[in-house]
Amino acid sequence: MLRKIKLLPLITAICIAAAGLTGCSSASAEEKDPMRDMTTAEVVQEMGLGINLGNTMESCGDWISPSGGVSAYETGWGSPVVTQPLIQGYADAGFGVLRVPVAWSNLMGEDYSISPAYIARVKEIIGWAIDADMYVIMNIHWDGGWFEGFGKDDKRDECFKKYESIWTQLSEEFKSYGDKLMFESLNEEGGWEDIWNRYTNKGDKEKSYNILNDMNQRFVNIVRNSGGNNAKRHLLIAGYNTDIELTCDKLFKMPDDPQNRCAVSVHYYTPGTFALLDRDANWGKAQTEWGSSADIAELNKYMDMMKTCFVDKGIPVIIGEYSAAPKNKTPEMVRKYLTSVCGAAYTRGMCPVLWDVTDVFYDRTEMKFIDPELLEGLMAVKEK
Repeated sequence: MLRKIKLLPLITAICIAAAGLTGCSSASAEEKDPMRDMTTAEVVQEMGLGINLGNTMESCGDWISPSGGVSAYETGWGSPVVTQPLIQGYADAGFGVLRVPVAWSNLMGEDYSISPAYIARVKEIIGWAIDADMYVIMNIHWDGGWFEGFGKDDKRDECFKKYESIWTQLSEEFKSYGDKLMFESLNEEGGWEDIWNRYTNKGDKEKSYNILNDMNQRFVNIVRNSGGNNAKRHLLIAGYNTDIELTCDKLFKMPDDPQNRCAVSVHYYTPGTFALLDRDANWGKAQTEWGSSADIAELNKYMDMMKTCFVDKGIPVIIGEYSAAPKNKTPEMVRKYLTSVCGAAYTRGMCPVLWDVTDVFYDRTEMKFIDPELLEGLMAVKEK
């Protein structure tokens, strides 16, 4: 699903801006909030609805010059430099959680040491969100494709070394933050067709699942053993390719957590021909309409599946991404799909987090939602 989902950023302009960073770090973000006596289910419920700061701190590519520093990456996929008013605008719109995807390999040292400047910039953005009384989900996003190495026997050990190094550093850097900050183990790269192909069902399915299960367990162990507030931090566990059917498979295992403070993350871009495509592709013909009785039944089937497999068993669910490529669709059709997905998730006790990139749904210059009717429809979900 990864490469299909990453077609969505094509609806934005891709450019490198030479803008410099502005503003100062929010010193109050660290240790501002205590680790309250709340279950992860209560935290997810309090989050309400969320939105992604997409195509920003996770932008990456060999063509982005490291000499441009952090801002070259931050603006590399079309975003302006993020400001405090921009983040405040998300809170003012009614969103309770901001998901911040990050490519930590940008400006990384050969020993996997993360750039202090990159960490500082992410801290600044997270601080603005927490100051706006939002929750924040921080992850390792696609990050240049090195996750593919987990699917190769001769590269897996080194990939685990890098993965563990990243989370060891991040756990240390963010251990004083309160429970408004949630760590997410990875994005949607947890599944390897080099080992098992879901479409042909060829290969070693159990081996591929076990690698992801091992990764998620290592993530929990690193965070829990890092001290500070991380002993009780709420954690988000990535499902298998964040695909609902694959995550509900019996081979996917939630990690053992002595604190029992873990939620599971899946994404929803179904059907992909509607949600992902604004033009025909070699894997499908772009749909311009959605909302038939069959479409609604399909949505309810998948949301019921997550409720049965996780929510009803006491495991909270966050839909970390859902969206619709709008170029070939009417605003009415986009609104219908997004509000339907949002409502189907929220009414089942899950937190839906809209995937958004620069100036698709939220105008990062004017710092407001582009389609007020869409925003109204999303926020109305919380009133039902």
